[in-house]
Amino acid sequence: MMFRIPTITKNLLIINLIAFLATIVLELRGIDLKDIGGLHFFMASDFHLYQLVTYLFLHANFMHILSNMFGLWMFGCVIENVWGPKKFLFYYISCGIGAGLLQEIAQLGSFYMTITAQDPSVSFGEIFAIGQQLSHQLNAWTTIGASGAVYAVILAFGMSFPNERLFIIPFPFPIKAKWFVLFYVAIEFFSALGSSGDGVAHTAHLGGMLFGFLMIRYWNRHPSSGFDRGRGQQFFENLKRNFEQRQRQHQQNNNNHMHAERGSSKEDDREFNARKRQNQEEIDAILDKIRKSGYDSLTKEEKKKLFDASNQR
Repeated sequence: MMFRIPTITKNLLIINLIAFLATIVLELRGIDLKDIGGLHFFMASDFHLYQLVTYLFLHANFMHILSNMFGLWMFGCVIENVWGPKKFLFYYISCGIGAGLLQEIAQLGSFYMTITAQDPSVSFGEIFAIGQQLSHQLNAWTTIGASGAVYAVILAFGMSFPNERLFIIPFPFPIKAKWFVLFYVAIEFFSALGSSGDGVAHTAHLGGMLFGFLMIRYWNRHPSSGFDRGRGQQFFENLKRNFEQRQRQHQQNNNNHMHAERGSSKEDDREFNARKRQNQEEIDAILDKIRKSGYDSLTKEEKKKLFDASNQR
């Protein structure tokens, strides 16, 4: 139950996949969906405001969409379960738009430096007039992909569960979520400064994380706005109820099985019920510990017991 993909994350995965398949099919018919829905530079003739949203659902190739959707699935499931679907969707789309806006600013700076390199006398105000003259050529600057929003989701996981250990390729050892996020920030920052021309919108990645960071900080300081620990506590309360429901069902099934067997005794029933009560008390204590100190505070034995209990049918 707890590992089921929540509604918004599942729908985002489906929409991205449909958009990717539509891009391939329409491309065979001479229609470039990436050009229509991709985010153009705002001085380009093909720029439209709706592209700040549509670009999030378009990808260049299979590896591009695979890496983004894997990150969305891996971290989005957890964050949506903790925050709830409405807040998660608002965060995802807002950070995606923020990533696009920062990418636009970065492209403006790049355009200014390109023009002044050819003519140092050009002022910043004249750049917009030059942009209008070159609007058709500027259509080549197009950004696509959900990376900015996905990086924001990764940041949210790191800020929500900073000490949670992750096994990430190529690291041969577990790394805490907070260091994993900082590692990604450093890579994207230096890649953006390097201007490597690798075709990756590193500024958009940083923009998504920046908007996500500011949004989470605001929610932390203004709990009444909706970002509070109550949602996380509700998540663990639901988890506890699921455990209890499974335990009751499992106990009922075992009781029925034991009564059906020949030679069963009341003493066996009492021992079985006592053992089940003890196991339930241990699970309750583990869930209480998670609510108070976080999942990372559990011992290996407690994590194993929680995992075993979640897999019982």
